[in-house]
Amino acid sequence: MTTAARTKTTFCTGLSANDNSFQAGKFAAYRALSKSDAKQAQLGIVFASSRYKYEEVLLGVRSVAGDTPIIGCSSASEFTEDRVTKNSVACAFISTDSFKFYTAMARRLSADPAMAFRQAVAAMPAKDSDFPQRSAIILVDTVAGTGEAVSRAAVNALGPDVTIAGGAAADNLAFNNCSVFHNSKAYSDSLSLCILDSKVPVGVGVQHGHIPISPPLTLTKTQGNVVYEIDNLPAWEVWKEYTRHKAYFKNIDVDEIESKAEIGAFLLQYEAGLLAGENYKIRAPLALNSDGSINFAAAMEQGSVFRIMESPSKEWQIQSAKASAIAAVNSADPGTKFAGAIVFDCICRNLILDHEFKSAVMEIKQVIGDIPLIGLATYGEIAVTPGQQSGFHNTSTVVLLIPE
Repeated sequence: MTTAARTKTTFCTGLSANDNSFQAGKFAAYRALSKSDAKQAQLGIVFASSRYKYEEVLLGVRSVAGDTPIIGCSSASEFTEDRVTKNSVACAFISTDSFKFYTAMARRLSADPAMAFRQAVAAMPAKDSDFPQRSAIILVDTVAGTGEAVSRAAVNALGPDVTIAGGAAADNLAFNNCSVFHNSKAYSDSLSLCILDSKVPVGVGVQHGHIPISPPLTLTKTQGNVVYEIDNLPAWEVWKEYTRHKAYFKNIDVDEIESKAEIGAFLLQYEAGLLAGENYKIRAPLALNSDGSINFAAAMEQGSVFRIMESPSKEWQIQSAKASAIAAVNSADPGTKFAGAIVFDCICRNLILDHEFKSAVMEIKQVIGDIPLIGLATYGEIAVTPGQQSGFHNTSTVVLLIPE
């Protein structure tokens, strides 16, 4: 009895900024698949700017890719190994006999995140003994602040040994047009899931570029993603108190900033770090309310302990992207060669770095080598892997490496 030779995994990407939604999807898919000799891809990944009609984009992709299963979501920036851009469609396709992919989606995410995830995994098969390594990609519409709840539900449903990466759909800071994709459809208030069963483990790494500047503080009054009181004091007063000295050396008087834009830019510099063992999970404060409460990009659980964090410089953000890539490489089996990478990077880092965001992508490329990659700017990142900062993150980089 002879055994068929194993073929190398192919990971190919394409990008299009065509103004027409169908054509943008078609051209991005064509440019990706033209780089592959495989007759059929086993998985497609699509990230699309909110300027497009999502389902027309997906129909354009499928006009080229046929019935290849597709996952993806709306995005605030898109990039491949070739360039970083906005207002475009990015596609990647994976062709392999070293993986099995299973996709699903679930709706009504904000009503019951745990139930939604259980629905998504209900039809997933048991692991095949020939593909013993299970991992997952999770994409969510998390405007309702369900990212952390979905991360917990994923661990409960899949088990602690399953490595998870993913992110939250974005829409260029409009916060009203986020969708996740499954095959030819786009859904809001939903999650899109892909289970990856493989012969060898994938690599996943996560890192942020922040350091603490306050002592440990406790969230004493919260509701969802709104923080009202910290250590029984108004949230904004506490934020000003612990950032006043640092802000002074940036020529910022915390008692004088008043406009929505000024406060938003200030909060972007001083975010929250939830204590997670010896590390921190970053939570991005987005806006100040008239009562002194602060809106965050994810749910903030009452009783949680955190520190106010600072990103000392843009270079810290650039180097944190490199650190996430190094962690991803180190989490895989030694000597693993990779076919491609999927990068989930926060819109907050994109705003902080502005034109220098390209430098962060270059640092990732220097670590992982000359392989294809696809990435997007998200409203939050998901990473669950042993020994790292697990759960839902903001202002962080998550790198998922696909072995050959």
